[in-house]
Amino acid sequence: MRVVLLGAGHIGQVITRLLADSGDYTVTVADRSAEALSRLPEGVATRVVDTSDARQLLGVLRGHDAVINALPYHLATLAATQAREAGCHYFDLTEDVAATRAIKQLADGAPTAFMPQCGLAPGFVGIVAHHLARQFDTLHDVKMRVGALPAFPTNALKYNLTWSVDGLINEYCHPCEAIRDGRSLEMLPLEGLEHFSLDGVEYEAFNTSGGLGTLCETLDGRVRTLDYKSVRYPGHRDLMKLLFEELQLKDDPDTLKAMLRKSVPSTMQDVVLVFVTASGMRHGTLVQDVFARKVFADRDEARPLSAIQITTAAGICAALDLFREGRLPQRGFIRQEQVALPEFLANRFGRAYQQSRHIESIG
Repeated sequence: MRVVLLGAGHIGQVITRLLADSGDYTVTVADRSAEALSRLPEGVATRVVDTSDARQLLGVLRGHDAVINALPYHLATLAATQAREAGCHYFDLTEDVAATRAIKQLADGAPTAFMPQCGLAPGFVGIVAHHLARQFDTLHDVKMRVGALPAFPTNALKYNLTWSVDGLINEYCHPCEAIRDGRSLEMLPLEGLEHFSLDGVEYEAFNTSGGLGTLCETLDGRVRTLDYKSVRYPGHRDLMKLLFEELQLKDDPDTLKAMLRKSVPSTMQDVVLVFVTASGMRHGTLVQDVFARKVFADRDEARPLSAIQITTAAGICAALDLFREGRLPQRGFIRQEQVALPEFLANRFGRAYQQSRHIESIG
């Protein structure tokens, strides 16, 4: 399969390596940064392209079977529009709710497939949640908790940059979809604070935008409570509320992003936590199923990988691979919950989650 990857950044580097090494994909990587492209493995075709320019995007997409969009979320709709024009199947990592809705409209009646939100959250966590939800005769509650965390937090925020600052601020700023008492509604970000312990570690979780993907629509009328929260170490949420609300930096996101990039170190030593619970009636008994897993960074000296790189790249590569094998619809809009969890975990790329540390996995 001939694939164009848009974006040669932190995640794009790993996607390129996985697909190119598999032997089943011919990969061309496009980015506006020649420096980023120079860090790709030898033998991978590259194109320097202004990824915010529709005409240049269309030019690089033509003649390919599929496009993987690993660009910042605000370019998702533009990339998807050009993919439809070029006749390419489209896959991306966006967590942005508005972009996903626009892509769904683009997919209506399209001869090609459009599958956004193929990362960790949204992405893998939605596949897990839907798998658990299907095991009940009557579904009551589904709670999805995901964290990309530093393994060794030392600063007051108890956080290091492990992925896109743009994506981080986006999920902290926008309304959060949820279902309460069977009704769809929007919750405020950074609210709904809760605390829990898992595997001997204390965490907090709070509302953030985008992690549910399309599950609110899929489970509408079938579930009493559905929500998604980001997991952090205790104290992080209060400091972010100080920055966003009391210092009013939610109205000046560019300044906030510059502050974080300047003052909060990035790390490759991280851990990804996935914690999903579902409860309801099964055979006349009220039961709860839990899926909990930690994925740790690969400390290989030659080619170290962070946990967020591993999980995000595995998500979108597995989605593309299952599509190529005909295990997903071949046209129109594809939801993450249309992926069967056993097939995902059996996939050569999805196995990254199987090789993780199992805390507990039921269902």
